[in-house]
Amino acid sequence: MNPFLPYKVPRFIIIDYRVDEEILNYFKKVNIKIIKTIKCQELQEPVSGHPDMILHPIDYGTVIIAPNVFDYYKDILTKKGIKVIKGEKALSRNYPEDIAYNVARVGKYALHNIKYTDSKLKYYLEKAGNEFLNVNQGYTKCSTATVRDNAILTSDVSIHKKVKQKGIQSIYIKPYDIELKGFNYGFIGGAAGALTQNCFILTGKFKDAEEFNKIKIFTQNKGYNIVQVSNEKITDLGTIIPIM
Repeated sequence: MNPFLPYKVPRFIIIDYRVDEEILNYFKKVNIKIIKTIKCQELQEPVSGHPDMILHPIDYGTVIIAPNVFDYYKDILTKKGIKVIKGEKALSRNYPEDIAYNVARVGKYALHNIKYTDSKLKYYLEKAGNEFLNVNQGYTKCSTATVRDNAILTSDVSIHKKVKQKGIQSIYIKPYDIELKGFNYGFIGGAAGALTQNCFILTGKFKDAEEFNKIKIFTQNKGYNIVQVSNEKITDLGTIIPIM
């Protein structure tokens, strides 16, 4: 059970509080309600509203949340029938003190720099049957969009190589065309993802037609229609997290 692969149209999505109106309007049109993040004051400004920095869904009904912002999400999510668990690691500004919850998932695997994974998150993921694959990259979820149980897009070479060794299909996507204000560029995991069983979204448009076509062909071969939810430049929003 991978919560980044919705089995139906989600009831809600969790999205960066700074998201623009065009993207919000898309979700309103498809009748998906919005939960905006709250700024995590302890993180660097560009990622201070990124969902994948401060929480991680274990399954479709359980979310682990960083202590920094736990009370905010507890109030919202418990009212929606979601079980919330407070993580052990409080986040702070600089790497690697900001990566504890930024874990990628594909198939039975959880990908992270295990040295820095929140201990409670690691416990619950392993309890749910996930096997950790250690990689040097700490921002594994930022860097990875799960396409199917055996397929990902990634902007990180070490992740790309590691999952291919496990028989998982992987397409490397250059990050340089993905916007993240305050940094030189963002990553594909924060700018793309499955919204339903047959809809795969991008937060905007690639200038690089070759990179877009790689994604389009790969996702279509996996049974998706690809939707660009904005006419603006593709932007890393820190993963749009579906809540079932």
